[in-house]
Amino acid sequence: MKTISFTTLLTIALVILMVVPANAQNKKQTPKLAPNTKTIKDIEYSKPNGKPQLLDLYLPKKGDGPFPVVMWVHGGGWKNGSKKNCPATWLTNHGFAVASINYRLIPTQWPAQIEDCRAAVRWLRFDADNHNLDPNHIGAWGGSAGGHLVALMGTLPLPDVETTTSRVQAVCDWYGPTDLLTMPPNVVSEKRTKEQVAQSNGAKLLGAPVWTIPEKAMEASAFHQVSKEDAPFLIMHGEKDPAVPIVQSEMLHARLKMTGVESTLHIVKGAGHGGKEYRTPAVQKMILEFFEKHLHAN
Repeated sequence: MKTISFTTLLTIALVILMVVPANAQNKKQTPKLAPNTKTIKDIEYSKPNGKPQLLDLYLPKKGDGPFPVVMWVHGGGWKNGSKKNCPATWLTNHGFAVASINYRLIPTQWPAQIEDCRAAVRWLRFDADNHNLDPNHIGAWGGSAGGHLVALMGTLPLPDVETTTSRVQAVCDWYGPTDLLTMPPNVVSEKRTKEQVAQSNGAKLLGAPVWTIPEKAMEASAFHQVSKEDAPFLIMHGEKDPAVPIVQSEMLHARLKMTGVESTLHIVKGAGHGGKEYRTPAVQKMILEFFEKHLHAN
């Protein structure tokens, strides 16, 4: 049997020590589930075209309820992502129920995405008694593409025919695109050809290059849908966001304020498009105070 020298063993050990931590750092962090939380997975809230759309429900084990609800809408450019690894579950420690939803993704086109979000809100109201939920106090929170969708949930006019309302009482928008017409991937410029713009996520969402269908693009942009009846907003955006320009949030905030809608814009220092800067106690405190103000029954 061939023996391995001490020097070789020492080299192998050093390599392991160097590689394992690096790999561990590369793994995406899974949000820790708050203690004393009851989880119900894969609830069917809607079935458009015969395909079930699912949500996960996180409920406080303590407290009498009914519990106000915060609905999390994931990002992923409208073509990726899922309800898994919901970053909002810590709210169950503070007396909120949390619903994390899936919705139809590209290649399914707009308005399927907002229709699914609204269907999820209606389900939360319709099934409120079965899960001890407060149907009168439902908020929406989402990041990136999810931020785009929750901003529209707070601004778009409601459908003409709704037996159960899909209106939300508060919106927390994390770095969502608010005006598709001015999002850089949708704009023909020296840096982007018409062919490139035609392949953008916005074009795939709406079914055509955004600049060729301005009315549809404005319908799918919260900036163009603001009215005085809108829900209050908390908008958060990283000062170094490379994907969604910070001006997208600044424009929406200014339009809301000008219209008389309550809005707070918080610039997350040092943050890009998401990241650890959004998981600090200070950020969580702002979110908690916002939802407590607008969702706890008076």
